[in-house]
Parts: sequence; C-alpha cells; structure tokens
Amino acid sequence: MDIEKNIYLADLYDIYKELLTSKQANYFYDYYFLDLSLAEIAKNYNLSRNAIFDQIKHAENKLLECEDKLKIYYKIQKIENLDIPNSYKELVLDIMKE
Repeated sequence: MDIEKNIYLADLYDIYKELLTSKQANYFYDYYFLDLSLAEIAKNYNLSRNAIFDQIKHAENKLLECEDKLKIYYKIQKIENLDIPNSYKELVLDIMKE
C-alpha cells in the first residue's frame, strides 16, 4: 500500500472519525493504527474478511468525501505552512478543534 495515502487517511480519521459508524471506526483503527490484517480483524469480530474489507472501504470513502466537502485537513495544512510564529499557528489550530 502507498504509505503517503495511509498517512493521509489516518490524518483524515483523526479529524472526521466521529462521522463514521462505531464499527467502521473500530475496523479502520484496527487496520490502519494497529496494523492488523483483515483476517485478524475478522476473527476478532467474528465476521468474514470480506465484510471487514467492505466496512473499511466504506470508512475510507466517507473520510475522503468529508474532506472533499469540508476541507478541514486542507485548511490545517495551509495554517501550518503560514510564515507566522508557531504560537499563532497553535492558537488558530486550537480554535479549529473547538
């Protein structure tokens, strides 16, 4: 898998995870953050590998759709790249997290 894409999806998860179903969030977390295989996740939840794969794909699509519409990740990147003191950047980012 493409490492940059995985990092991007993990960042989107951190921003938009509340918009996923609890199952999607759990499976996504297990796959991307705990680095479990689809078979391991399926065994842990007593589901088929294909069911886990489908739920993770739905979660990925939902995260990408949210970013496409809300552009929070994009805005965070723009703020982080501003030529201003870090204390100001942190203040703006904290406001965005509220």
